[in-house]
Amino acid sequence: MVIINTIADTRESILWAKQQGKKVVLIPTMGFLHDGHLSMVKAARRQDNGDKEILVVMSIFVNPLQFGPNEDYEKYPRDLTRDASLAEEAGVDLLFAPSVKEMYPAGGSLTAVQVSRITEVLCGASRPGHFEGVATVVTKLFNIVQPHEAYFGQKDYQQVAVIRQMVKDLNMPITIRSFPTVRESDGLALSSRNAYLSSEERQQAPILYRALQEASARITGGEISPDRIKAAIKQRISEESNGKIDYVEIYRADDLSEVEQITVSIVIALAVHFGTTRLIDNIIVEV
Repeated sequence: MVIINTIADTRESILWAKQQGKKVVLIPTMGFLHDGHLSMVKAARRQDNGDKEILVVMSIFVNPLQFGPNEDYEKYPRDLTRDASLAEEAGVDLLFAPSVKEMYPAGGSLTAVQVSRITEVLCGASRPGHFEGVATVVTKLFNIVQPHEAYFGQKDYQQVAVIRQMVKDLNMPITIRSFPTVRESDGLALSSRNAYLSSEERQQAPILYRALQEASARITGGEISPDRIKAAIKQRISEESNGKIDYVEIYRADDLSEVEQITVSIVIALAVHFGTTRLIDNIIVEV
């Protein structure tokens, strides 16, 4: 594995790989890697059995544009030495780890990429400007790496939806693939932010997935009222944890539009604060 810190060198390496006929897969991350990230590397590596050899590119960049003024940008966990070791072991070929100055030489960006409507709900409603920051940095990464495919985890369901819409609307020749959420044995979705949790908070946090599973079972059993499902989830979380609920919402799975009755496939998404740590999770229910 080669570690590259500059845009120019990254482009040169990828151009050479494409000239050799390689298929380029990009896995964008903010680092502090866990098995969710590494499972996508392994999925990309399995493609080597196909017609084209794969160049697996992982980016590690904590993007300041997607953090609000009172969020955790400064304390977000960073450990490039650890991450590089894990990435190499999993099968990454090129690790692109730029500095903020390399990505934003002027200290920021005068140009922003904005996706409307689907960014106005869920995390977009409680984190103004977040998805503009996400869309802008992902566009930059796509322009730098010019991958054939890009991989994202389903835990950030809204983020995947935003990126799919952006790629479609801007005619980017990139296939977006999403991968199931990877969880701890007790159901807690893997997240770099789990490192913030105290021992008590870590014990309570799995209630999020249990509440989602129970909601899915209620829908499968015939419940069609989004309001009753949301109320049941909130009650379960409040009764069994000290978590402060940011939102519990139900939307169509395909386009994040509102549903009056659960008669189509839906995503149930939630965000809950445990102390200063904000956790998100979701579940898809096929109807």
